[in-house]
Amino acid sequence: MTATVQQQPAAPSPAAPVAAPAPASKPKPDPRYIALRNFAISISVLNIFGYAWLGFEQPWLWPILAVLVGYATEIIFETISAWVHRRQPKFMGNGFRGLYEALLPSHITALAVNMLLYANNQFWPVAFGVVVGVGAKHVLQAPINGRMRHFMNPSNFGITAVLLCFSHWCSIAPPYQFSENANTFFRVMIPLIIAVSGTVINAMLTKKIPLIVGWLGAFAIQAFVRHWIWDVSLFSALGAMTGIAFVLFTNYMITDPGTTPSKARNQFMFGSSVAFVYAVMMQFNIVYTLFFATTVVCGLRGLGWWGAHFIAQAKQRRAVAAIATDRPLGQNPAAVAV
Repeated sequence: MTATVQQQPAAPSPAAPVAAPAPASKPKPDPRYIALRNFAISISVLNIFGYAWLGFEQPWLWPILAVLVGYATEIIFETISAWVHRRQPKFMGNGFRGLYEALLPSHITALAVNMLLYANNQFWPVAFGVVVGVGAKHVLQAPINGRMRHFMNPSNFGITAVLLCFSHWCSIAPPYQFSENANTFFRVMIPLIIAVSGTVINAMLTKKIPLIVGWLGAFAIQAFVRHWIWDVSLFSALGAMTGIAFVLFTNYMITDPGTTPSKARNQFMFGSSVAFVYAVMMQFNIVYTLFFATTVVCGLRGLGWWGAHFIAQAKQRRAVAAIATDRPLGQNPAAVAV
């Protein structure tokens, strides 16, 4: 008799523990966005303090109107640019956050133009400066590092345009407005607060400390050179560096992230170039020199990028022509070029 032993099914092995999915790492915020946001907050707070306590000369309604003009200009020009390049406008597609981020640069430009210009009782020159400054971002562009980018400092260019077009009755806001109603202690603290906050933003976010070092160092050198060669008062030449307007210009105007170089050496050269152009203009008794010097250097930088672009295109055409000339008879030129 044969016994048949049936094989028992193997007991199921305990399931291996399933590892919990790792939490998705939170994307790091864009440093450029943080810098723009902090710049916008800083200049907004400065305007609030300026109108409430410091002694700003412009009517209190003007910064609000300037900001509204800046927003409208940015939306109109961005819509036109998007239509021309067949893309979605930058202020669309991400809800309120996208609109907020897209309007940050125009917010800064509008407040800066209104704060630094004095147009008597006429608002329309300020509006003109805001439109020119914001619109220049979409018009004055150059092929920089493979893509079209604006090269003219918006706030500085808007102020420069107003000073050139309406110089008979528009000027820079009087420097005393930043401390007119402050006592002795706060008159010392105001430039220190502006310098510290601006330095922190430029050191940790925009990374523009080499530019500031080049600008301040070259500015001091040109003051000594003008004193030794042309007998300019050294106190007057260096005294400009102690004013609140100069501190604002150094930390918030010349360091514009979108229109200044990114490499440290190029930043240093940019800042030094502005100081050099400033010295030349001072010898020709040109007023509003800080703004004009920055405009000249930004314009030369844009022309340089266009020149490099055209030279690269010419070299490429010559290379293609040389290859086409050396191809065997009957060979497809397109295949040779590829």
